[in-house]
Amino acid sequence: MRRYPVAVVGAGNMGGAMVARLCDGEIPVVVCDIDPLRQQQALAAGASLADTPALAAAMLGEEGLLIVCVVDADQSRSVLFGAAGAADRLLPGQTVMLCPTIAPQDTESLATALSERGIGCIDAPMSGGPARARDGSMSLMLAGSNLLLARHETLLARLSSRRFFVSERVGDGARTKLVNNLLAGINLVGAAEVMVLAERLGLDLPATLDVIEQSSGQSWIGSDRMRRAIAGDFEPRAHVTLLEKDTRLAVETAQAAGFDGPLGASAAAVFAQAHAAGMADLDDGALLTLLRAGRGQSH
Repeated sequence: MRRYPVAVVGAGNMGGAMVARLCDGEIPVVVCDIDPLRQQQALAAGASLADTPALAAAMLGEEGLLIVCVVDADQSRSVLFGAAGAADRLLPGQTVMLCPTIAPQDTESLATALSERGIGCIDAPMSGGPARARDGSMSLMLAGSNLLLARHETLLARLSSRRFFVSERVGDGARTKLVNNLLAGINLVGAAEVMVLAERLGLDLPATLDVIEQSSGQSWIGSDRMRRAIAGDFEPRAHVTLLEKDTRLAVETAQAAGFDGPLGASAAAVFAQAHAAGMADLDDGALLTLLRAGRGQSH
């Protein structure tokens, strides 16, 4: 059986971009994904395929890295410890890199279960979107032992030119990502709100966004999503459900820490309303449509 330095479970928008990036660097990769289209894209990029996470893990080399790039904690748990899960075929000395945005306690729980088997864990949420994952400029928020991070530095550098070493405490990457994504959610709700206001005031939306992008109201996510939304492009690069999940998790984490801020819960409510309005599978720039219709009230 051929041995690979990297296995990727979950080759969707972000995972697939990471696979292509690794393959461009002539790093052998084996991919597991249940979607036939994603499988074909992985093959076209130069990766090999495995039918299950367990088979992907079995194809790793002695110090191989298994990248979990699925949506949530339940999927992560299933990939690692479910039927045909990877953990049963991973060997002591190998490493799992957790990339989904999940609650810190879920990251800690998974890392503990892996540690009991002698398997290392890097807490590594991502940010920046598929285009930046493809060109290696996405952000990685890394938490884990310095020894483990040093061992995989070459691969991490290939994946990201913006690596932030948060701490050695697994779970702090997840905490950092939730803080970031709560602000992203607040910024996106705000951007959609002011675009609807500009429209009601009779302003030209692309011209207004030009001004905002060079002024104090600028935010990356606002510009990225509103440019597409103004053009009527809601093809999902990031589904509404992702920031719905992330803002909810962030608010729950804040509450557990005894903090109740003025904006986070309001933003989370708007994403939940977009989902309820039938926009779950649209790009999250669809908040513009929600607010145009006079829905998405945050109070």
